[in-house]
Amino acid sequence: MQLVDIGANLTHAAFQTDLDEVVARAHAAGVRELIVTGTGVDQSRAAVAIAAACPGLYATAGVHPHHASDCGDATIPSLREIARHPEVVAIGECGLDFNRNYSPHPSQEQWFVAQLELGKELGKALFLHSRDAHPRFAEILKAHRPSKGVAHCFTGEKAELHAYLDLGLYIGVTGWICDERRGRHLLELVRDIPRDRLLLETDAPYLTPRDLKPQPKARRNEPAYLPHIARAVARALGRPIEDVAAETTRNAREFFSLPVLPSHP
Repeated sequence: MQLVDIGANLTHAAFQTDLDEVVARAHAAGVRELIVTGTGVDQSRAAVAIAAACPGLYATAGVHPHHASDCGDATIPSLREIARHPEVVAIGECGLDFNRNYSPHPSQEQWFVAQLELGKELGKALFLHSRDAHPRFAEILKAHRPSKGVAHCFTGEKAELHAYLDLGLYIGVTGWICDERRGRHLLELVRDIPRDRLLLETDAPYLTPRDLKPQPKARRNEPAYLPHIARAVARALGRPIEDVAAETTRNAREFFSLPVLPSHP
């Protein structure tokens, strides 16, 4: 059984001292490929460096809406340059976050649109963030529709899910589905996601599955826990874990246009 973690924040300080071990544990758990999330210009460069150092790792290049206020004239040219690296398989993480509002809404929207247009220019998939921003997020996507996009870490309700599916988005499911307090609704909603548009992710070091026993030190999530999430999704779907793993892996490889990995000896 092999899996692809489509979103892991391996540039986070939580992985500073043991990144090699984290990647090794992921590979041992069957997560042979993973996408390192870029959340700003500097973080995107760091994501590329991590990906370049390890076969099976790739990166995104983008600016998270939290950091939209930090963007300026050099932002898009810098992302364009970073995206030339072969390790970069998507533009993002980009989108809207109307929950924490670390950047004003007009600034978030401006740089969201700029990154959507960059993705179109470069022919790259979009790694998308939306929190408490529906329906505005969907309105912007409809006006600047990317050829391929994934709603990363989907936690919304039925109307939001179907709005994204109508726009052709793939849907990323995290350990949120393992949280009986906040994620119970996903156990039903995941059945609405077409088989060929479901993707899995940890969003490490965040969103450690709440039902993981024992809980890791400092509750740090990591890609090695992706099989736990896959099993939760398979149970919700009433389908064999092997089928869900094979389908989501195929979806991820096609979505990000990942190269063929060499076989294990």
